[in-house]
Amino acid sequence: MSHSSRKAVVLVSGGLDSTTVLAMARAQGYQCYTLSFDYGQRHRAELFAAERVSAALGDVEHKVVTLNLDSIGGSALTDLSIAVPEEETQGIPITYVPARNTVFLSIALGWAEVLGAQDLFIGVNAVDYSGYPDCRPEFIQAFEDLANVATRDGVEGRKFTVHTPLMSMGKDEIIRAGLKFGVDYALTVSCYQATEDGLACGLCDSCRLRRQGFIDAGVPDPTPYA
Repeated sequence: MSHSSRKAVVLVSGGLDSTTVLAMARAQGYQCYTLSFDYGQRHRAELFAAERVSAALGDVEHKVVTLNLDSIGGSALTDLSIAVPEEETQGIPITYVPARNTVFLSIALGWAEVLGAQDLFIGVNAVDYSGYPDCRPEFIQAFEDLANVATRDGVEGRKFTVHTPLMSMGKDEIIRAGLKFGVDYALTVSCYQATEDGLACGLCDSCRLRRQGFIDAGVPDPTPYA
C-alpha cells in the first residue's frame, strides 16, 4: 500500500536505528518530515549526522528543536559530570535521559498536527533495549492513546499512529533491513560520547551493540573509531 500523499513525522537522531526507520518510512511512500533535538546532549556530531541522513534519504523538511534537558540533567548524556559507562551495567543505565522519548514524541505530535500528518515514526527497540523504559511497547501504546485524547485532530476523529517498525528486531536484522533500503551507515553516529568529528569510542553500550550488530549481520562495520 502506498502512502505517497501521506505525511509522516520521523524522529531522527543521526543514529543507526532512526536512520533505518526513516528509510523504511520512505520505502512505504510517506512524505517524511524529520525531527531532531538539540537537547543539551554531550556532542553535536549526532545532529550533523541527522541532517546528513535526512538529506540522503530524501526528507521533505528537516527541523531541529532546541530543548535544555541539560538544565535538569540526571543522565550521563546530559550532565558532563556523570561519566558514560564503558562496561556493561545492570538495571536502567545512567545513559537513560529522564522523560526523553515522552518529550520528543510530544513535540513530534505537535508538528504532525500542524502538518496534517497522522503518522509518527520512532526507532525504539525492545530487543536491544538496554533497560530504557520509554523504548517498550507499553510506553508507545500509552503515548498513542494520549495523542488521541490530547489533540484537536484526535478529538475530531483523525487518529494518530505511532509506528515502531524496529520494536522486535535485533540489531543485525535492523542493519540488514536498512542496507536493503539503501542506508549508508557510514553517515550515522551511534556513540554516546563521539568526538565532534563523529569518531566513536568503541566502548560505550551503544558502540558495543552497534559493533556486534555488524558482526552478526556479516557486513563490514563502516564506523570510524577514535
